[in-house]
Amino acid sequence: MNKIADIIIKRRRKQVFKDMFFLFLGIVIYSLGYTAFVLPEQVVMGGVTGISALLFYAFGFPPGISIWVLNVTLLLIALRALTRQFTIRTIIGVTMLSAVVGVLQPLFQQFHLITVGEDKFMHVLIGGALGGTGLGLIFSHNGSTGGTDIIIALLNKHFNMSFGRAMQFIDITIISSSYLLFHSMETIVYGIAFTLTASFVCDYVINGTRQTVQFIIISKEYEKIADKINKHVNRGVTLIEGKGWYSKQEVDILIVLTRKYESQGVMSLVKAIDPHALVSQTFCHGVFGEGFDKIK
Repeated sequence: MNKIADIIIKRRRKQVFKDMFFLFLGIVIYSLGYTAFVLPEQVVMGGVTGISALLFYAFGFPPGISIWVLNVTLLLIALRALTRQFTIRTIIGVTMLSAVVGVLQPLFQQFHLITVGEDKFMHVLIGGALGGTGLGLIFSHNGSTGGTDIIIALLNKHFNMSFGRAMQFIDITIISSSYLLFHSMETIVYGIAFTLTASFVCDYVINGTRQTVQFIIISKEYEKIADKINKHVNRGVTLIEGKGWYSKQEVDILIVLTRKYESQGVMSLVKAIDPHALVSQTFCHGVFGEGFDKIK
C-alpha cells in the first residue's frame, strides 16, 4: 500500500510540475503578445488586461501592477462564489502574469523593438495569435489568469447568465469603452480583431492536438473492415446491430474512434474492401480513456 501511495504522490508531483511549467510558458507567450504588439499600438481587448491597457493609455499606470490589483480586488469581492482550488490557481497565475508583464512592458517601451504604426493590423493579429497560444497552454494545463472568469462566476450566481453570454457582454463593454478615450471606431475594430484571433488560436491549441475522428461505417463487409482496422490502424472497433427503417433489413454498424492523422488510413481500408460502404465521419473535440487522452 505504501508503494502504491508513493507512486500516486510522485505522479501528482510530476503533473503539478508539468502544469506549472506550461502555465509559466503560456504566461510568457501571452505577455509577449500583450506587451510587444498590443500595448504599443494602443489597442484595447477584453478582460482585466484590457482594463489595465485603458489605465495605462489614460494615466500611464503600469499594466503589471494594475493586472494584479484588479484581479485581487475581484477575487476578494467574489470569494464566496469561487472554489478554493480556483482561487489558489488564479492567485498563482495572476502573480506570474503581473510579474512577467511588469518586466517585459518597460523593456519594449524603452528599446522600441516593434515599430509602432508601421503595420498596426498585422501587429494586432500577431498579438492575438501569441495571446491565444498562451491562453491555450494555460487552460489546457489547469491554469487560470483570473480576469473575466471571476466576474462571470458572480454573474452566473446572481443573474443566472450563461458563460458565453457573460463573456461576450464583458468583453464588448470593455472594448467599446476605448471609444471614450480615443474617440475612434478603428480602435474598437482592432480590439475585436484581437479578441477573435486570440479565441480562435486558443481553441485550436486546446483542441487541435487532441482532435479525434469518429467513424460510423455501414457495410456488408463489416467483418473484414473491422479486422483490417484492428490490425493495420491499431484501433478498437465497436459493433452495433441496427435496422434500416426503409428497407426493414438488419444491418451491422461499426463505430471507430481514431486520431485525426489516422483517419485517412481508415478511409483507405474501407474503400479498398467495400467502395459502396456508407461512411459517416465527424470530428470530436476530445476523446478520453484508453488509447487517447487522460481525464484531467
